[in-house]
Amino acid sequence: MAIGQVTPILRIFDEVKAREFYLEFLGFTLNFEHRFNDDAPLYMGIQRDDCTLHLSEHHGDATPGSHVRIDASHLMAFQKELAAKDYKYNRPGIEKGAAGDEVAVIDPFGNRLTFTDTHSG
Repeated sequence: MAIGQVTPILRIFDEVKAREFYLEFLGFTLNFEHRFNDDAPLYMGIQRDDCTLHLSEHHGDATPGSHVRIDASHLMAFQKELAAKDYKYNRPGIEKGAAGDEVAVIDPFGNRLTFTDTHSG
């Protein structure tokens, strides 16, 4: 047996806010969207570089307020990219964490994403 990549599922409650945060602010791209019908909750996959996340409006798919740690590099450039977008709900800085430098953001649904450069610690 070989274990592969993990794809976290994060709970979302508002499609417009999710797109604004994940696609516009964080710079992820949309891989797919799925609904069982026009009135059904949204399930979508997004990606930036090697990081893939799934976002779900479905009750029971995930717990709001989850925390995901994401390996990253070039955190200073990433932090400057985010700061330049002047997103009024989130203006992260770079912090020293136990595993290395970190840029932490909280999405509109209480989920925390911590981008960590483990080579900086």
